[in-house]
Amino acid sequence: MDIFSIGEMVIDFIPGSQPGSYIRNPGGAPANMAIAAARNGIDAGFCGLLGDDDFGHFLESVLEENNVRILCSRFTQDAITTLAFVTLSFEGERSFTFARKPGADMLLLKDDVCEDDIKSAAIIHAGSCSLSAEASAEATFHALKLGKKHNKLISFDVNYRNLLWNNKEQDALRMINMALQYVSVLKLSEEETVLLGGDIPAIMREHDISVVVETLGDKGARCFYKNKVINAACRRVECVDSTGAGDAFWGTFLSGLIIEKVRDINMLTDEILARALREGNIAGALCVQKKGAINSLPTRRDIESAMEKEVETDAVSITYLS
Repeated sequence: MDIFSIGEMVIDFIPGSQPGSYIRNPGGAPANMAIAAARNGIDAGFCGLLGDDDFGHFLESVLEENNVRILCSRFTQDAITTLAFVTLSFEGERSFTFARKPGADMLLLKDDVCEDDIKSAAIIHAGSCSLSAEASAEATFHALKLGKKHNKLISFDVNYRNLLWNNKEQDALRMINMALQYVSVLKLSEEETVLLGGDIPAIMREHDISVVVETLGDKGARCFYKNKVINAACRRVECVDSTGAGDAFWGTFLSGLIIEKVRDINMLTDEILARALREGNIAGALCVQKKGAINSLPTRRDIESAMEKEVETDAVSITYLS
């Protein structure tokens, strides 16, 4: 297995064509990322808990259809599958309302994490949403600790959702900072950079993080690595729905590392990171042109076809930190 992803898989209800109507779509950042990686031809697995209900069984079928390994095979009857209602602005940006009191994803247990799965993977991935509940936080930290124990690349997506936390930023920051001690490759948005203090090199030094990727929306992304910043521009496209764009980006970015056979942080180069950024940007741009998270995730063929139309020298630049 190439990527072990742990966390939430949910139902995203996105606005339908009629006022007040919603359409059922599969979602949840760690699951989205795993499916994005699988569509890049990567062997990805997802460890998350679903409800023993129609929604949960539907989501299981989505993982199977996308060739993602199901690493937690049980369902729970103690909570329904988590539901997220998505509101879209005129620009395609989204906000969320969660039905999660509790939701099935919160009840994932430490015992659901198999050490052999961790040992077989090249990259262990998690995000902050699973840290917002006691049981799933324990399971997530167990996976991160096992990843560290077995010298795996550990990826983390800040993916801050204020509605999931009782004390909003205070609780989220405490748990995120606890997770960052295990992380080698970090993804955050511009807003999440501010949440963590605003100084990315300082964040890297404090937590001994080797790579930080900051997503910049329609401006692309930039990667902080060693004493430099690799900037990758993104072509402008019409945004229909931004749901899942960050997961498309990150699944494709991590896939780029796997394709280049990166198994250790010391194997990274500027060239590998620059290409992974470019491919991730293209995946995100393709994703926002359709509605829904998983339904809009591009395939490797889609990405490579779009890459052929890009001019590499125009898309990437490197600046050095003082």
